[in-house]
Amino acid sequence: MSELSARVRIPERARRGEVVEIRTLASHPMETGFRLDTDGHRVPRNLIDRVTCRYAGRTVFDATLRPAIAANPYLSFRFVADVSGEVELTWHEDTGATLTERGHLEVEDP
Repeated sequence: MSELSARVRIPERARRGEVVEIRTLASHPMETGFRLDTDGHRVPRNLIDRVTCRYAGRTVFDATLRPAIAANPYLSFRFVADVSGEVELTWHEDTGATLTERGHLEVEDP
């Protein structure tokens, strides 16, 4: 079972052509597979290895994360708002589990 949860901040509104910022904080242990538990057994590897964001059906952010990323990673990125549409942020674990959060961005004419 995945230990992944996340908070996402997606603006509700933007003006056409405005740069919007998406912020997210994932709650995840980011286990590398090298740490030992209190009994001396290895804690199984479990990492977020990719984060993607789609906006209005197009990919606007795609990041590959490496094992050196700390637990509970925080990410922030920007893109230009040009149409109203769904913002879909997906975290991918190396175990195959995913978590997707969605929001709607309403774009208004200036």
